[in-house]
Amino acid sequence: MVQVSFPSSRPSLPSRPSRPLRHAASLRVASRLLLGAVASAAALAALFPGAAVAGAGAPPPVRDEDRSGDHLVVTVRDAGDGRNGTYELYCHPEGGSHPDARGACGALDRNARWGRDTFASVPDGSVCTLQYGGPATAHVTGSWAGRRVDATYSRANGCEIERWNRLVPFLPDLGSRAVPAGWPRAVTAGS
Repeated sequence: MVQVSFPSSRPSLPSRPSRPLRHAASLRVASRLLLGAVASAAALAALFPGAAVAGAGAPPPVRDEDRSGDHLVVTVRDAGDGRNGTYELYCHPEGGSHPDARGACGALDRNARWGRDTFASVPDGSVCTLQYGGPATAHVTGSWAGRRVDATYSRANGCEIERWNRLVPFLPDLGSRAVPAGWPRAVTAGS
C-alpha cells in the first residue's frame, strides 16, 4: 500500500520560542524604545534648552540675556499712608526706587509660571466674592521676562483682591485696610 500525503492548506506556524528567547526579544524591544525616548528628549533639549529641565508648570531657568529686560514702573493711587506714588523696579539684579526691590522681585519670580502671564487680568466669567478691598489702584508698565507689560490692578472684588495680594510686596500690602470698618473679615485657609 502506498501512502500519499497532501500538503495542508494552512502554512505551518513556526514553533514557539523558548522562554529565554522570548525574554531576550522583549528586552531588545524595550531597549530600542528607551533609546528612542532618550534620543527624542535630547533632540528637544537641543531645540528648547529649558524644556528638558523644567517640570510641569515650572518656568525654564532665567538666561543672562533675559535678565536685562526686567524693568517695571508701578503707579499706586488711593492706597494711603504714604504708599501712593510711582516706583521704578529692576530685577536680576534688584534695584530702582521701589521701597522693597528685593521682596518685589521675589514676589514676581514666585508668580512666574511657564505659559502663564504673571500680570494676567481676572478671566471673564470668573465667579468672585462681593467684597470691596478699598479704592486703591495700581498701573504697571514695562517689561518682564522679555514681554511687554501693561496691567491695571484694583481691589473691587474678591478676585481682584487676591490678584493684588499675590504680588505683595511688589504692590503695597493693604492687609488691615482690605475690608472697611464694620464689615466682617473674610477667613482664609490657614488663618
